[in-house]
Amino acid sequence: MSLVKIVFKLSLSAVLAGCSSSPNGNTVDGLQQFAVASKSAPPTMSVPPILLFGGTGTSPNDVKAIESILKQNHQEYARVTSERLDAMTQSQIQAYRLLIVPGGNFLDMGNGLTAGTIAKVRGAVKGGLNYLGICAGGFLAGSFPAPYKSFDLTSGVKFGFYAAEKYGTRKAVIRITTVDGQVLEQYWEDGPELSGWGDKVAIYPDGKPAVAEGFSGDGWVILVGTHPEAPEIWRQGMAFATPASTSNAYAMTLIDAALNRKILPHY
Repeated sequence: MSLVKIVFKLSLSAVLAGCSSSPNGNTVDGLQQFAVASKSAPPTMSVPPILLFGGTGTSPNDVKAIESILKQNHQEYARVTSERLDAMTQSQIQAYRLLIVPGGNFLDMGNGLTAGTIAKVRGAVKGGLNYLGICAGGFLAGSFPAPYKSFDLTSGVKFGFYAAEKYGTRKAVIRITTVDGQVLEQYWEDGPELSGWGDKVAIYPDGKPAVAEGFSGDGWVILVGTHPEAPEIWRQGMAFATPASTSNAYAMTLIDAALNRKILPHY
């Protein structure tokens, strides 16, 4: 079965949920440093290195989880809504070093942006903006058939759900393995497996890529099918043997690698 069918022939509820049902640095709020009223206005002030997308379709709790990781590690960032991203020029987007797109409803995320904004983000990444896509953010980096919108940073590669989805599992403790044999317990919820693009940084138990990295034009892209940023509260009722802090440290490793264009060891 094609990857398009894998993604779009699953139950409608699974597709629409994405990874949006998760339980519940210094920030520069709302891109105040930009004169976004004028769409042709270039950046006039310095911007933080990281732009965190918190717009339509994103899981508010996942945005908060990523913010917590950034703050704990003294990373400066700005949050951006769909409307404000729509108002930015490509050069304003590309003034940042890294765009982080979190979990949520990936169809709503893409369709909540204008076609022009989708093209601007793609152009910014191709021009050198780095990208970290987590769960739905990983799906969104792939390619969707019309009428759905996606960034298509993968030259047409489409991602399907990790195999647990087909057995009716919506969230689980998943152990991923890095190339050096390190096994990491991860919170997983309706996340993708990332076959067909980039290099495998970590694999699911079935050997399919859980974390992948590669270039899209001049932009360095890291995609993640799990939620390494998930806080302890998300794990209630689940049998984890290691603390959330261990997984969160891996989240920061991925953020750092995406921000600073580090090639992680891969298969």
